[in-house]
Amino acid sequence: MKKMPLFSKSHKNPAEIVKALKDNLAILEKQDKKTDKASEEVSKSLQAMKEILCGTNDKEPPTEAVAQLAQELYNSGLLVTLIADLQLIDFEGKKDVTQIFNNILRRQIGTRSPTVEYISAHPHILFMLLKGYEAPQIALRCGIMLRECIRHEPLAKIILFSNQFRDFFKYVELSTFDIASDAFATFKDLLTRHKVLVADFLEQNYDTIFEDYEKLLQSENYVTKRQSIKVFVASPHKTQPIVEILLKNQPKLIEFLSSFQKERTDDEQFSDEKNYLIKQIRDLKKTTP
Repeated sequence: MKKMPLFSKSHKNPAEIVKALKDNLAILEKQDKKTDKASEEVSKSLQAMKEILCGTNDKEPPTEAVAQLAQELYNSGLLVTLIADLQLIDFEGKKDVTQIFNNILRRQIGTRSPTVEYISAHPHILFMLLKGYEAPQIALRCGIMLRECIRHEPLAKIILFSNQFRDFFKYVELSTFDIASDAFATFKDLLTRHKVLVADFLEQNYDTIFEDYEKLLQSENYVTKRQSIKVFVASPHKTQPIVEILLKNQPKLIEFLSSFQKERTDDEQFSDEKNYLIKQIRDLKKTTP
């Protein structure tokens, strides 16, 4: 019996899709009169790629094709190009890139996560995503991909122990509420997901991090300030450095929370949350080693 080819003539194979996408992104980068056609082709290639990775309604993703596509993405450097050119891709395309990136990141072969290994060897991918917070049209997409990376401890470790980690303190204070909130969600994830790693990180970087964290607690931005308190106060696994910084700011924090949005008397959930945080701060005691 003759073996059917994996891809029909009308369907491009992974190598062809990756090449077409790379070529058309190069045209988009030039921003000349050919960009409309290239933009259309980019959308088509992203759709085709998504189909291979996620399958269609009636078909499971073909394992062999997924493996081929992943290999092509690594070898061609396209994963980096997609993030670098994210601003040039249309709205639907940006959503597709996010889905493709997160899908390929979750891919496992036995106990190995090949994309995690690839990004560990090319850490600038993480810093490109982090810098995405500075570009409003891609900030939220970059946030989604960054949080997916943070689920993997080796990638979270690279961000935590990098100089760029301190950029979070800048991003959570951005004037665009949606972006600042998203940056805060990522920041919170990074500081709460991998307990042992974070404890080790805080121990080693106690002075610099808490200097920045104290600035957040004194921020003029009420939302930033409230969220900053919440991340650490509501956490049941507070490390010693966190307890110390909260104790140092105890009177200020209680005063801030007590007067915070006093007029919201009709919002029961808000009042409960506020009272809970105040109680947590009041009950803080210095633990003896």
